[in-house]
Amino acid sequence: MVDRDPDWLSIRWTIHGGRSILVPPFAGRKRADGLWRTTCFELFVASREVGGGGYEELNFSPSEAWAAYGFSSYRDGMKELDLGPGPVCAWRGGRSEIAIFDVAVPAHCLLAYPWRYGISAVIEEKSGAKSYWALHHPDPAKPDFHDPACFVATLPAPEAS
Repeated sequence: MVDRDPDWLSIRWTIHGGRSILVPPFAGRKRADGLWRTTCFELFVASREVGGGGYEELNFSPSEAWAAYGFSSYRDGMKELDLGPGPVCAWRGGRSEIAIFDVAVPAHCLLAYPWRYGISAVIEEKSGAKSYWALHHPDPAKPDFHDPACFVATLPAPEAS
């Protein structure tokens, strides 16, 4: 679920089977690379124009660590994005079969609306098994969240008030 107010973009992931999820140890609210190697939640954002080239990747961990990158085209031209004060992450899970992960990101740090976007997750279980979740997998045998075909949801520009 994606929601927004004028200052923050809010995203919620709801995970069934929450007790089995391996949650990375608390790291604090800081930038970190390689979050996708274990349980990690991701948002990919592109301009509404298909084939527009550039896009943004945001990674969030239940540990409160995060990463944000801009790309000029598919997996090319990667640079770190400045998310200002950084996102706020909140993990609620482990005591029931439902886990919830909420993230709020300063909206002014992201691409201008309207968007095409994809929401995804890497889930590592306590058993060591990993699964890759997305709104759409163009090739189910090889998940690739960067593939523009994964950006299947849209978010219009806010209406003037």
